[in-house]
Amino acid sequence: MLLPLVIFLLSAVLPVFFGRLRAAPFWVSVQALALAWALSARHPEVTMHSLIGVIEVLLVRGALAPWLLRRVIERRGEAELDLMPSNLFAWAIAVALIVLAFEFGGAAVSEAGTFTMGVVGATVAIAFLVLSTNESPPAQWVALLYMENALALFESLLPDPWALPVHGSLSLVYLLTLGVGAFLLTPNPGRGSPEPEPAVVDAAGAVEPREAL
Repeated sequence: MLLPLVIFLLSAVLPVFFGRLRAAPFWVSVQALALAWALSARHPEVTMHSLIGVIEVLLVRGALAPWLLRRVIERRGEAELDLMPSNLFAWAIAVALIVLAFEFGGAAVSEAGTFTMGVVGATVAIAFLVLSTNESPPAQWVALLYMENALALFESLLPDPWALPVHGSLSLVYLLTLGVGAFLLTPNPGRGSPEPEPAVVDAAGAVEPREAL
């Protein structure tokens, strides 16, 4: 159970310190793989409910979400942006938040879930730090996906999984989040952009700029 949590934590922390925005879809996929591994390890008995949960994580969080994110990043031309500003002040805040997350996580739950709660807290803290330091819409969407994955990991601490209707509702909310985010962030010249005003052509055929009314 420890190894998938370590992979999940590294996939949340490393791209924030050292990664560009273009690598974010890959790390979101790694998070989903680690999440599916952690869920299957915590509930080793193979049931229809657990199987549906793992498949949902792999297909939606591990494949669909990174694909939509990569599509948005490429169309907006922001692939070379930093996920978080590369300066010592931001890095020091991030390290302090991670340490505090593990301290509070250890005090909040029993010994069995201490590291899991620490990983959840550290991921959420990193997500809020990205939201507060990066104004790029795709970067803020990455932070939102981080928090969604952290919430799913937190749910693995429950002694019994959610009932199927509840799990289906949460999956629907996640899909709506992906759909709305992709729609709003994907550039579309035909949506909300003003039409260019026609140029005025004089008798000699020269094009004159149209004066503002």
